[in-house]
Amino acid sequence: MPSKVILEKKQQVVAELSAQIKESVSGVLVNYQGITVDADTAMRKELREAGVDYKVVKNSLTGRACEEAGYGEMKQYLSGMTAIAISKDDAVAPAKILKKYADKVKSFQILAGYVDGAVVDEATVNALADIPSRETLIAKFLGSIQSPLYGFAYAIQAIIDKDGEAAPAEEAPAAE
Repeated sequence: MPSKVILEKKQQVVAELSAQIKESVSGVLVNYQGITVDADTAMRKELREAGVDYKVVKNSLTGRACEEAGYGEMKQYLSGMTAIAISKDDAVAPAKILKKYADKVKSFQILAGYVDGAVVDEATVNALADIPSRETLIAKFLGSIQSPLYGFAYAIQAIIDKDGEAAPAEEAPAAE
């Protein structure tokens, strides 16, 4: 292939990856060395089901794409066998799924990520992965709202049970 065609293909890859990063809410960069084919296939399936795009792209091209997207700081993490997981909708999904595999496979490592327009380190990505799911957070919130109401209802019921039924209202004196 002539070098001009190769250059055009590389530019296209960078442009597509850069556009995808710009349109996303978060992304995680990993060193995927040491993961077995079975584990990699399972991980990719889980990422796909969560709406996360997982790509293995040359470090130099990923670096250019990150720079074009405004995440130039990511370039410092691009060495070795790297892949990037990008999510358009769920900021936590890539971190959660990849952390699960990083915990299982010692050589598989989370390197960095980006969220809310900022590049974050491995510790921040891991902290993001530990956030409970949206459904869990909603359930906890609803439980905290209902708790005082249930307490009040039980207190009222205890008063009724202790005193019997509510006392009849006193009769107003008759007007003479």
